[in-house]
Amino acid sequence: MTVTTACNSLLSVDNPGRVPDTALDDPGLAPILEAAAIGTFECGVVNYAATAGMLSGEYWSANGFVNNHPWEWRGVVQIKGEPGSCNYSRTSTFMGFYTPLQQARFQLQDTYARVSKFTATQVPTRDKILTEMQAYAGYAYLLLGEGMCSMTVNRGPAMSRAQTFAVADSIFTAAIASATALGDKSLLNMSLDGRARTRLDLGNLAGAAADAALVPSGFVRNAEFSETAQSRENRLYDLTIRGGYLSVAPAYQNLTVNGVADPRVPVLNTGKIAQDAVTPLWLQQKFIGSGAASLPIASWAEAQLIYAEATGGQAGLDAINRVRAASNIGPLVMSDPSDPVAFEAAVLEERRRQLFSEGQRYGDMLRENLPFQTGVNRKGQVYSNLTCVPLPDVETLNNPNFSS
Repeated sequence: MTVTTACNSLLSVDNPGRVPDTALDDPGLAPILEAAAIGTFECGVVNYAATAGMLSGEYWSANGFVNNHPWEWRGVVQIKGEPGSCNYSRTSTFMGFYTPLQQARFQLQDTYARVSKFTATQVPTRDKILTEMQAYAGYAYLLLGEGMCSMTVNRGPAMSRAQTFAVADSIFTAAIASATALGDKSLLNMSLDGRARTRLDLGNLAGAAADAALVPSGFVRNAEFSETAQSRENRLYDLTIRGGYLSVAPAYQNLTVNGVADPRVPVLNTGKIAQDAVTPLWLQQKFIGSGAASLPIASWAEAQLIYAEATGGQAGLDAINRVRAASNIGPLVMSDPSDPVAFEAAVLEERRRQLFSEGQRYGDMLRENLPFQTGVNRKGQVYSNLTCVPLPDVETLNNPNFSS
């Protein structure tokens, strides 16, 4: 399995904290800027996965905290007031991903601009840092494009989701060229998978399939976490196993495949009622052990399922079955894989299971216009008609392009 080692080593580098802007132009600080930018992105990606999990119905709120449960029933006013943060502890229950991913986007692009001015003599790892900043920035735009109804950059005008994806596509294209020149296969495959996902979102099926086909078997690029600081921990672990604040929703309980428990959706029925005195507590078992559990950003399995969705037919079914075989699951049999309706339903179900708790189901629901939960939940809360996340108040009230 191909796993990056860069993030592990970066965890030992201190965050620069508050320093004068001009001080950051010191080439000796380049590794610190690198670590800080990637660390902020990793905060953003885990907050995205957790929040998207609630919005898409992977998780139920199992507590009564007002900064948490509205994300389940998609309360518009409450969500606009909760942009998220990287300043959290093990007992934090707030959700949201906008601020962490925007901060990551800015740090990644700012670090790229600063390090670009240095020479390889001044910063021996210059080319690697620049390539990393491109690859991770592409993902920051991609996730913001998938989750938000619209976007804006540096207090600029509104950008549509398609415009945001177009920016991500161009950044990934640059990252692919840089990683190829550098000879860094992990960054190359990360960027290929990211561009394939972006092109799937854009409806460029041929481009998505071409990129996805290049990602090698066994590849995974993880977001790495650590228990050296609570704000560096995997929040999905803390929100579920450690805190019991989220419970796996019924649609992901007791899933089977070929008559046995589906290993792609590992869950545990604790037999207990959660803190809210209403919700049965089912815990995810995908990220276990400690708050240092890693979270996939990009993987061969995802790339194969992108290829399957973009291609369809027997070639798409073959890709699905390669992924199933990697989990020791027997092949999916379809009477007519050329039926586009039946195949789309099949591949989306495979994605729902394979990519459980990775923040992908939410994007699938928005891309394919799948139905969101409606009616009244077990607590008497009414689900709203919100699907994508609107720009938060902190943006619209401070951005001159939105404030009146």
